Amino acid sequence: MSFSLAASSRRLRPQRPSRPLTRRSDVELPFVTAPVAAGAELLLDTCVYIDVSQNHSPGAVDRLVETRIVNHSTICLAELTHLFGRLDPAHRETRRTLSTLGGVLARIPARRLTTPSERAFGEAGMLAGLCARLTGRRTDPSLLNDALIFLQAREQGRAVLTRNVADFDYFDQLAPGGDLLFYRMAPAPGARAMG
Repeated sequence: MSFSLAASSRRLRPQRPSRPLTRRSDVELPFVTAPVAAGAELLLDTCVYIDVSQNHSPGAVDRLVETRIVNHSTICLAELTHLFGRLDPAHRETRRTLSTLGGVLARIPARRLTTPSERAFGEAGMLAGLCARLTGRRTDPSLLNDALIFLQAREQGRAVLTRNVADFDYFDQLAPGGDLLFYRMAPAPGARAMG
């Protein structure tokens, strides 16, 4: 097994005493706001697939995924396929939604789909637990899945692209060294800007 509890405990120090975590301000974080040139390969968070398929991703994000090499995690595959069992077949939008998701999944190249290592799985449990303790958040599968994506990207030298600012900022504060790119969801077509 590639996971060592002792080594991971030294690396993450999950039992360290610490004060509660707070999210850093947007100006301290790397947001995609303008076209981004070449850089690290990307690992997409699940929200990216949903936002792009619903045309809610900002133009700068659309250009970024066209410019850089895009990689995919089996964690996102599971989160997306979960909807095939979760959505109510009697709901009028379910068939269309699942058709869209099926198209998204069909476009994922097998050579770009990877699974987190055993070490990432072991450390994700520690990181998600530490994050839950220091933020007061309840540990749920989505927090654990996000920790897995964060650690998978770091292991593979990839940048996580996500709009989940809070969780990934917390992970970066607890285990610095990851490469993150954040974005905000684009307003719905025809929506007026608030201001």
